Amino acid sequence: MAGLEPLYAWARAAVSRPQDALICGVHWELVRHGYRCLGAGDQPGPDERKSELLPAGWEANKEVYTLRYKSTDDARELLLKAIMVEDSMILNVMDRSSQKVADVTLAVADYINPEHLDDFHKVYKNTEELRTRIASGIIAPLGAPAEKAKKEPEAEKKDPDLHRDYDPLRVPPRQPAGTRAPSWPSPLSPFAVGGEDLDPLGGRSGGMIVDPLRSGFPQPGIDPSSGIPGRLPPGAVPPGARFDPFGPLGAGRSGPDPDHLPPPGYDDMFM
Repeated sequence: MAGLEPLYAWARAAVSRPQDALICGVHWELVRHGYRCLGAGDQPGPDERKSELLPAGWEANKEVYTLRYKSTDDARELLLKAIMVEDSMILNVMDRSSQKVADVTLAVADYINPEHLDDFHKVYKNTEELRTRIASGIIAPLGAPAEKAKKEPEAEKKDPDLHRDYDPLRVPPRQPAGTRAPSWPSPLSPFAVGGEDLDPLGGRSGGMIVDPLRSGFPQPGIDPSSGIPGRLPPGAVPPGARFDPFGPLGAGRSGPDPDHLPPPGYDDMFM
């Protein structure tokens, strides 16, 4: 825990029991979350000032540690009582302004090596778990100071990938005036049925309008722009235009057109 090492070195002379070392760790977590210590005991003393250090006499009572804290924005004042019950420490924290109370029970042996009280690099263990317990059990229920929340960079709240390729000199792409991006419906949507017929120029395939020249089936090699002998003069169909022939393609026919035959009883004058 960054910052705890100089604090522990400063308080080392007063650390004589494992619970003393644990109080140092709890104290520093409160400091990290925007609180400063005012003093020891339930009642305020003369000339109190907010400090990141532990106050004089903080370790006087090895069974009940009593410390008072104030947030950096002066909005909250906490009263911390750390009570030893056998090998566990019960942290009872009350916000004096809102009367909210938070409690956390810590097993001292889970976080402190009692045989290494003189070596900071060996005295603490499971520090990440300790930080999580303090944050979830005390800071979250009582609320972090507003100033602490403001220090969170705005960029961290946003997607960091958004500004990775940001170039202030790059001209953003613009769509030509009077155009809009096509909105193609999903082919699985029931409302997409018939869309190809409603928008034959949209460039989509399919539909019920058959174009013999683009149907994919083998067709005689004809060019409508050159005309169709006996039916269309040359130039009647513009080059590249969509053209639906009004008769079967090819020079010959297999038989007479049924439409040219007279209906039954055609010679009946009473018909």
